[in-house]
Amino acid sequence: MDLTNRDIVDLVEFRQTLHRFPEISGEEEQTALRVVDFLTPCEPDTVLTGMGGHGVAAVFNGEAPGPTLLFRSELDALPIEELSGVAHSSEVPGKSHMCGHDGHTAILAAMARALGRRRPAKGRVVLMFQPAEETGAGAAGVTADPRYAAIAPDYALSLHNFPGTPLGHVRIRDGVVACASRGMRTVLTGKTAHSSMPETGTSPMQAVSRLMPRLGALGQGTFGDEDFAMATVTHCSMGEAVFGIAPGQAEIWTTLRTRRDDRMADLCRQAELLVAEAAAEAGLSHSVDYHEIFVASVNAPEAATLLREALDAEGIPHDEEGLPMRASEDFGLFGRGAKSAMMFLGSGQTHPALHNPDYDFPDELIPIGARVFLCVVDTMLG
Repeated sequence: MDLTNRDIVDLVEFRQTLHRFPEISGEEEQTALRVVDFLTPCEPDTVLTGMGGHGVAAVFNGEAPGPTLLFRSELDALPIEELSGVAHSSEVPGKSHMCGHDGHTAILAAMARALGRRRPAKGRVVLMFQPAEETGAGAAGVTADPRYAAIAPDYALSLHNFPGTPLGHVRIRDGVVACASRGMRTVLTGKTAHSSMPETGTSPMQAVSRLMPRLGALGQGTFGDEDFAMATVTHCSMGEAVFGIAPGQAEIWTTLRTRRDDRMADLCRQAELLVAEAAAEAGLSHSVDYHEIFVASVNAPEAATLLREALDAEGIPHDEEGLPMRASEDFGLFGRGAKSAMMFLGSGQTHPALHNPDYDFPDELIPIGARVFLCVVDTMLG
């Protein structure tokens, strides 16, 4: 399943094209079409489109029965203005691939190129090009799609590039590798008044001033603790931007983060209780809703072992340093019905960080990631 020099040139060109035309979560229509165009000459046995939004699944069948291996990449970019200065910079104002999903997609495209030449001997490989990872909606949409049951995997594997780690070096561990998180939007509602007579209204000001530090204080334990919890107030607004009206409504946005999903449920209950108490004290009504919900990503030992064995076979160094990470990944949902694992592929120790405006995916990682995944296919499916 070796890739040729011509393959690498094509894959780099494909990745850089995706980079020039980024689409953010939920808008990946043209990105999906470009993926399908690249896949078509590889002649997958099945191509499913529109999964969970704009997701694409390409299936390569073996001749004999066997397990199903799913490999996941992401299609979406970010609402960030690119400042990298590379020749293939984003041509879409205010949007860019500052997380490397274009590179992850190119790695799965490399697998399609190889699998198109030689199918697995048994089982099947599913290449899942998933939408909307950044909002947490993509994996939920894909796994809820009625067609997903027909391609449900026994093993689900993925990778993410990892700045701050030597180029091509891998971080991987059993257990939790990325935190659970969710955005909590709190709305406090009172009654507006003329700013000369604020006593005739019900302002949320005092409740907001008390509630924000209380929410921030919900954090517990150090990150190494299983009971770690973190609450970060990310946004607050109150009233209108005028001088003549005392406010009658406010919003507070808080990101809740834990290492375990059951701990997240506890943290939500604690936060909602604080909101209810602050609202009652101030005579306000309140509501709470949740957005961008990510479950914890947990590496099953059996799946992580597959990756470690492939890394060893390919001579790629790996360790557990820097894991788990505080950030979240919606890949965790694939682990609800399969043995799943994610590895983190080093982008370079001094490489710009993810979501920074000067970030660009290192093209040298495309063949490395593909080699590891194809080695897993060869070992498991022959």
